[in-house]
Amino acid sequence: MSVPDYQSLMLPVLQTASRGEVRIGETVEQLADQLSLTAEERTALLPSGKQTVFSNRVHWAKTYLGKAGLIEATRRGHFKITARGEQVIASRPERIDNAFLGQFDEFKQFREKSAGGGGEDTDQPQATPALVNRTETPDEIMRVAHRQIEISLAQELLDRIQAAPPDFFERLIISLLLSMGFGGSAADAGRALGRSGDDGVDGVIDQDALGLDRVYIQAKRYSTGNNIGPGAIRDFFGSLDRHKATKGLFVTTSTFSPSARETADFLSKRIVLIDGEQLTKLMIRHNVGCRIEDTLHIKKVDEEFFE
Repeated sequence: MSVPDYQSLMLPVLQTASRGEVRIGETVEQLADQLSLTAEERTALLPSGKQTVFSNRVHWAKTYLGKAGLIEATRRGHFKITARGEQVIASRPERIDNAFLGQFDEFKQFREKSAGGGGEDTDQPQATPALVNRTETPDEIMRVAHRQIEISLAQELLDRIQAAPPDFFERLIISLLLSMGFGGSAADAGRALGRSGDDGVDGVIDQDALGLDRVYIQAKRYSTGNNIGPGAIRDFFGSLDRHKATKGLFVTTSTFSPSARETADFLSKRIVLIDGEQLTKLMIRHNVGCRIEDTLHIKKVDEEFFE
């Protein structure tokens, strides 16, 4: 089975709280056992790497139950069922979800605030937010939206690169390698990379100040669909051999054919292939050709403050 969504966990969390005061960490473990989650499902992490997916969903189930007044916090990391929560358990519901919680005024107010409503003083109608009605947690929805923004940005970066003059690609490679910690300085990188006249960039970047360790680079600015084949990889291998180099970096704005990747894997020298998709990912990661437009801070209660 897969990890249940947070709404499916609401009833199990409330049932756990009906046994008395419980700690959230223990609740996560108990529910994982109760649902017979596999080790992989228990340990799967959010993209942040700071919390497991299952724990995050249990926490959100607890949060929403609290907004409806079915449970209440007692002390750090602990909570218990309320009188209202006991009434709900006594009614033996088959499922508790956001639609079920909508019968409680406190939860309705929470939804209105989440929707950005102005409260009772506004004449604007209150909309039910999409976040509350979906099975994903707000964390998960936010990360999906972030991923969609990055996909759109990556395509725009690739379009800009392909529309730019050839020497722009050279400067882009220099900027990216510098941002990744190669090349020493912009002046050194500028001398190390130079146009080879073969519709791309062909050069070398020193990995240390003395040039004891070098990475030879070939870059081809090709349009989408004009893939790199195994012949270009073998030619680059020959160039590395002539320079007595042990490793190389081949960058393209298009992609590599399966046979090109297979050729690179079986050659005796280490050749790293960077296609257009990987190139834009590196640019976004290292803020090359893009910048931070806005920063959203995700905050949580500081339990120590309230001790």
